[in-house]
Amino acid sequence: MADMSYKEQTDQKNIEKIREHLKTLPKFCYEYFRSLEIRKSTNTRKNYAYDLGVFFYFLTRENPYFADKDIRELPIDVMEKITPMDIEEYLSFLESYDKDGHHYTNHEEGKARKLSSLTSFYDYYCKKGLLKSNPCRMVDVPKIKQKNIIRLEPDEVVRFLDEAETGDQLSGRQLVMHERTRVRDMAILTLLLGTGIRVSECVGLDLSDVDFNMDAVRVIRKGGNEALVYFGDEVEEALKAYMEGPRKTANPREGHEKALFLSLNRTRITPRSVERLVKKYASLVTTVKKITPHKLRSTYGTELYNETGDIYLVADALGHKDVNTTRKHYAAIDENRRKLAADVVKLRKD
Repeated sequence: MADMSYKEQTDQKNIEKIREHLKTLPKFCYEYFRSLEIRKSTNTRKNYAYDLGVFFYFLTRENPYFADKDIRELPIDVMEKITPMDIEEYLSFLESYDKDGHHYTNHEEGKARKLSSLTSFYDYYCKKGLLKSNPCRMVDVPKIKQKNIIRLEPDEVVRFLDEAETGDQLSGRQLVMHERTRVRDMAILTLLLGTGIRVSECVGLDLSDVDFNMDAVRVIRKGGNEALVYFGDEVEEALKAYMEGPRKTANPREGHEKALFLSLNRTRITPRSVERLVKKYASLVTTVKKITPHKLRSTYGTELYNETGDIYLVADALGHKDVNTTRKHYAAIDENRRKLAADVVKLRKD
C-alpha cells in the first residue's frame, strides 16, 4: 500500500471487510453489493454489509423458520416470508442483544440506519422483479430526537487552545508527551476549529494537499468528491509551524511518507488518536460537555452561521450535500435569531 493515497488505502481496507462480511451472508447478496459499487462509497457498502449480517443473525436467533437453515444457501424467495411484524420485531431486538461475545445496543438513530440498509436491500430485489414487496416500507421509521448542538463557546475555544499550547494543567507524565506533540496538536486543533473539516478528512491529508499560496487544503469529502477548504491566518500560522518544524525533521515509516499528520510511531495519525487529544484538552476546559472532533466541527459551523446568517454558506463550508441537513442541525440558532427579531421593531418610541 506504499504508493496508495489515504483514501485508496481506506477503500482497500473497506473492500476487504466487505468481502469478509459477504462470506456470512446468503450468496444472492453478491448481486446487490455489485450494484452498489457504482453509487455508494466503500464505507457505506461496508456498513450495509455489517447491518445485513446483524439482520440475518437476528433471523437465526429469533425466527424458528431460519433456526436450522444454512444462511449462505438461502434462496432469494425465502425473503418473501418476512413480514412487517418481523421487521418490527427486528427493530425491538436491536435495542439490546449479544453477538460473538459482545453486547450491543442501538438507539433510534442506529435502528433507523439499519432499517434504511434493509429497505435498500429489499428495494433492489423488488426492482429486479425477484421479490414482490418490501416489508420494510410498511414499518414506521424510528423517530430520531433532535439533539441540541453541543459546542464550545468562544471563551471556551480560547481556553481550549491555550491549554493545548501551554499544557499548564497537564500532569507530569502528560507534560513529557505534550512537549513532543504540542506543535502538531496545535496544528490539528486549529485546523479543525478554523475550517470545520471532518476528523476523517483531517487525518487523510497529505503534505501535497496543503497550498499556502491559496491558503487552502484539498480534502476528500464523503462520497469521494474533492474539495478545496480555505483557511485563515491562525490556521496558516499553526500549519507552517508544524510543517517547517516537527514534520520537516520527521522520519516517517514506509508507506506513510505522504501523510501530513504523523503519530509518535511515525505513522499517519488515526481518527481515534485525534479523538483522544481533543478529549484530553477539552476536559481541562469543561467537565459538562463531551467534546469530540465532531463537536469542534459544530463549533465552527455555529460561529460561521452566527457571523454570516447564511445557511447555504455553512452547508457548503461543511460539505453538506443537502442544505436541509445543515438547517436541521442549526434550527435552534434560527429560533434564537427569530426571538431576537421580536425586540428589534418598536411600535411606540420611548
